Amino acid sequence: MTDSFDDLRDLYQEVILDHGRRPRHARRLESFDATAEGDNPMCGDRIEVWVKYAPDGTIADTGFQARGCAISVASADLMAETVLGRNRPDTHALFEAFREMARTGTCQHCDAALAEPLERLEPLAGVHEYSITCEVRDAGLARAGGRA
Repeated sequence: MTDSFDDLRDLYQEVILDHGRRPRHARRLESFDATAEGDNPMCGDRIEVWVKYAPDGTIADTGFQARGCAISVASADLMAETVLGRNRPDTHALFEAFREMARTGTCQHCDAALAEPLERLEPLAGVHEYSITCEVRDAGLARAGGRA
């Protein structure tokens, strides 16, 4: 059992490192409908995100620029990927669930409808084990995409 847990932890670490080193959504959108910034003076992490909405109100595109640790960059990239196609209320609910998961390792009060997107963000669940005081991981897309 320990070996499979270690394998899963290694896989999650690899996902974080991959998205931290090679983020897929690290770009400023030329045309956007919402933007937000997150800044943590304690560690120096800084993220700016952009969101473009489709005519139906769902998120059509996302982009971000980040300066910070691999976890901060990976968090922004995975969230940007996960919110595509979602509307504002869904994005806000996902943000709140992700925030709980990142702080505690689980989301006990999560709606079953969030199971699939949270599974995509699960590599970041172990972040709570480290003494990270980074609020940047919680900022950005939630402000731009999760609130009207």
